[in-house]
Amino acid sequence: MKPTDLDAADIRILSALQQHGQLSKSKLAELVGLSPTPCWARFAKLKKAGLIRGYHADLTLGKIVDTSKVVVTVSLKSHRKADFERFEAHINQLHEVTSCVATGGGMDYVLTVVTTSLPAFQDLMEEMLGAELGIDRYMTYIVTREVKATQPNIARLIADSAD
Repeated sequence: MKPTDLDAADIRILSALQQHGQLSKSKLAELVGLSPTPCWARFAKLKKAGLIRGYHADLTLGKIVDTSKVVVTVSLKSHRKADFERFEAHINQLHEVTSCVATGGGMDYVLTVVTTSLPAFQDLMEEMLGAELGIDRYMTYIVTREVKATQPNIARLIADSAD
């Protein structure tokens, strides 16, 4: 399913799910302004097309457990496909890495790492360096406070792309 195949009702469904997470058939229909059966059929089509990866709760982590959040930029020594694949496979196994994006420009990756303490973060970095992942250099940025963390407004992005 291409973005151009989405109509206004599909976008309202995606927006409602993004804002509220998993919803009952009747609540989703109410939020979207459709009757339950056609709304659920559209939802099933969107899910089957792979547009919905999952549902998540937005937790206030600091009220549950003390953590240290660190943003890490990583540059690899070599830039062969196998080097990227080895690094990414390792990163995907680390539960402490909550986000990893590949970037163009000066660094190859930007990671967000959440651990219980800065010493635990340092232990993780030492483990990564010892794993022979081909890391040339890395820089760390300790998060002192989160200013904004949201999901993109899907309806706005689609509208802007149509202009």
